[in-house]
Amino acid sequence: MARSYCATDVNLLPAPLVLPSIHELDLFRCFQPVLIHIQMLWELMLLGEPIVVMAPSPTVSSEMVLALTSCLAPLRYCCDYRPYFTIHDSEFKEYTTRTQAPPNIVVGVTNPFFIKTLQHWPHILRVGELKMSGDLPKQVKVKKLAKLKTLDTKPGIYTSYKTSLHKDKTLIKRLLKGIQRKRPSEVQSALLRRHLLELTQSFIIPLEHYIASLMPLQRAITPWKNPPQIRPFCQEDFMKTLEHAGPQLTCVLKGDWLGLYRRFFKSPNFDGWYRQRHREMTQKLEALHLEAICEANIVAWMKDKSEVEIVDLVLKLREKLVRARCQHLPVKEETLQRVSLYIETIIGSLPEDLQAVLHHH
Repeated sequence: MARSYCATDVNLLPAPLVLPSIHELDLFRCFQPVLIHIQMLWELMLLGEPIVVMAPSPTVSSEMVLALTSCLAPLRYCCDYRPYFTIHDSEFKEYTTRTQAPPNIVVGVTNPFFIKTLQHWPHILRVGELKMSGDLPKQVKVKKLAKLKTLDTKPGIYTSYKTSLHKDKTLIKRLLKGIQRKRPSEVQSALLRRHLLELTQSFIIPLEHYIASLMPLQRAITPWKNPPQIRPFCQEDFMKTLEHAGPQLTCVLKGDWLGLYRRFFKSPNFDGWYRQRHREMTQKLEALHLEAICEANIVAWMKDKSEVEIVDLVLKLREKLVRARCQHLPVKEETLQRVSLYIETIIGSLPEDLQAVLHHH
């Protein structure tokens, strides 16, 4: 049976977007030791997996965590992240306990004590000092978590994760050629950022197309009825669209795209993306409904209506106006002014005692 996903509680929307830094990161420098594993790191971030970054200094730790959280653009990373986490942080007990699964968060640490206390986390990235050299720096290896020793732990990605998509060897060759030709780091960063951007877009465009198809048709929106509902997101229906309109249309990478989508549906990043899109679509429906009301003949509608029905319409229109202004709906100011005039016209048609009550209200 097809599963449906529907979110209606506006209080569960993601928090306002906070820019972690106005400083543009040198992405190439940050990812130099892990370039051949960029595909794996992108997938782990996409799925909101718990990751520990163990670094030699707070600077390296912070830069690596911020580089990881930025690699999903334009998709918003909806999980928590701590560029530099210490044993004095209030969540220390929560993150080090073994009685529950680690939270969906990227944590940057420098204290060797964390090698022992966080070794139950599923993905640990240990890096050395970030240096720019004339050649591709030694690439860290993917190792089993069991090999994470308390002392003398070498740089590496300690994980048992198997990537869904194949590595992009073309990207590595282009970056390697750039190093040999002494291409500026900012140009290399731009290449890397563009690759990650196109990869994320290839993944997200099919989702955008599908969710747009859930929007009711404009002709179904009538002035005197509540706007129709957005149809629920059905994962199985979405999966059926991938055969003809999947990521393969815009991305050359092969692999288990379907499996990646299934895992993505369980992540906070899907939840955050869906809630944001659902909210935007609901606001668009509200805006279209207001426009439909403005184009209607209100005097003709009032002819055979009782006072109770007319008062009810006044209250509903006022509520819509308040919501439109508070939520900054995509409605022209002239539309809102016309609705205000409609309200005055309707009130003016009522007996004086009711007019007084409604004006006071």
